[in-house]
Amino acid sequence: MTDTTALDPEDRKIVTLARSARARNGVPEGAAVRDETGRTYVAGTVALDSLKLSALRTAVAMAVASGATSLEAAALVTEAESASPEDRAAVRDLGGPATPVLVAGPDGTVHETLTAG
Repeated sequence: MTDTTALDPEDRKIVTLARSARARNGVPEGAAVRDETGRTYVAGTVALDSLKLSALRTAVAMAVASGATSLEAAALVTEAESASPEDRAAVRDLGGPATPVLVAGPDGTVHETLTAG
């Protein structure tokens, strides 16, 4: 477990944004990504009859749709143990295999930092 206050301020920011998206929208997951220019993209889980996307894949899609060409970091707030392989693949597609993915619980405590691999 990582105390969120021990994180780099920019990483702490995306964890906070992801946590806020989850709480504000009442969805299972919240996510945020930071692109190569420092812009952030925040999303929650999308669960429509015709479209289902995890929060992290939605945040990556928002970054791509806004013209981002790379990612510096990603954060996922979830009750799950870790980021799914599909979520990590989306981050890897845009940011590369070394892009850090911070996984935090609903309280914002980061319990895992892994790479998009």
